[in-house]
Amino acid sequence: MIFVAGVGPGDLDRVSDAVRGLLLDADSVVARTRQHPALAQLAERRHVVFCDDLYESGETFEEVYSAIVSRVLEASESGDVVYAVPGSPLIGEFAVRGLLGSGAPVAVVPGESFVDAVLAEVGYDPLDRGLQVLNGHHLPDPLVLDKPTVIGHLDRPEVLADVAASVARVVAEDATVTVVSDLGSAHARMVEIGADGVDPYLAGLRTSLFVDAEPGGLIGVVRTMRRLRAECPWDREQTHASLVKNLVEECFELIDAIERLEDGAEPDWAGYAGVEDELGDVLLQVLFHETIAREAGVFDIDRVAGGLREKLVRRHPHVFAGAEVGSAAEVKENWDRIKEEESAGGPGSVLDGVPEGMPSLHRASKIQNRAAKVGFDWDEAPQVLEKVREELAELEMAMAGSGDPTAELGDVLFSLVNLTRHLGEDGELALRAATRRFEERFRRMEAEGPLHGLSLDDLNRRWERAKRG
Repeated sequence: MIFVAGVGPGDLDRVSDAVRGLLLDADSVVARTRQHPALAQLAERRHVVFCDDLYESGETFEEVYSAIVSRVLEASESGDVVYAVPGSPLIGEFAVRGLLGSGAPVAVVPGESFVDAVLAEVGYDPLDRGLQVLNGHHLPDPLVLDKPTVIGHLDRPEVLADVAASVARVVAEDATVTVVSDLGSAHARMVEIGADGVDPYLAGLRTSLFVDAEPGGLIGVVRTMRRLRAECPWDREQTHASLVKNLVEECFELIDAIERLEDGAEPDWAGYAGVEDELGDVLLQVLFHETIAREAGVFDIDRVAGGLREKLVRRHPHVFAGAEVGSAAEVKENWDRIKEEESAGGPGSVLDGVPEGMPSLHRASKIQNRAAKVGFDWDEAPQVLEKVREELAELEMAMAGSGDPTAELGDVLFSLVNLTRHLGEDGELALRAATRRFEERFRRMEAEGPLHGLSLDDLNRRWERAKRG
């Protein structure tokens, strides 16, 4: 028989009489590590086979766990064997899983876990506000700390440093955490400190982190937005309609920040700081609309995120359903096809679904792309350029009094958008870049001195110098 016994978090005298008797009377004892007070003390009273050597010889943890299972199974061939582990056999003991799946007769004898010891030390009842237990070697991404959390397996300084940094990013700035180590022994220690001030050298084989702080990150900003909506007079007055202009402005400010990013071998850290800030402003608008809808009982942020996840899964069958694609263009085609299949209300028009509130250049390009899908398009750019010349001629005639200048000007612009499509460019970005160039050059003209009172020839000379600059 194989007995898997947990020896708790500390000294041998903390172990129950039943487990201690089992450890002392079994034919043989295999222990995962000597680096534990109870197991080291047990070795002073009887022969114990330790597995520390397997950690030194194995290249991966999986190899180590497999070797431990083999050692215990081999020992069981000569009689009853106890596999003794720190804490509880059912928390963080990966070799135990291998033994339970080996087909050998295995009995698990519970023990006090490190989680029990941490909760007793900090005085927290997990039925109060819940509890999550995480492995410091494999923190989830994104890290969500919306309830009290115990993080274990903080065995090395670099692991504790990385965990503390991750925690500091997703809790409030003034939040504190509790580092506990060697609980259940004479060397037990508990340190309460700011999340960004954790000493990495508190790490050890029996070190854990307890976090019970107001969440930052995504959960924190969702809660903050809901409180503002409840307590701030200005936030309470806002509606979906009143916030539209803010959403548009924030999106354009984000576009500006993205366009300022500089290409290079190293990330543009200053540029990315601007992108990060503007992304936050756009997220604020999303959360604002979500909060208003939640108050009306329509949907909340989880519904929004869940709907998005389902949409992404549906429209990426090559990732989630085994479909095969040969290129990014084929991915885009599949996306558009699935999107059309999802549309309700019959076939409708291929132009349906292009928002009227979209910037005019972008919307014109979208409309033209939709028409092109059914073959209504020019074959190549020179043909479109000829159409631009034709529309310019019609605009000249309209300006001379034989037509509607506004309509003809719109036709010229629409044709130019078509030309940008055939050149593989984005008309919106091209115009923004041209406007920026004009702005930079005009500012150089102003830098030479006042412009008021200069003749057109003088202004043109300054303009040419600005272009060369």
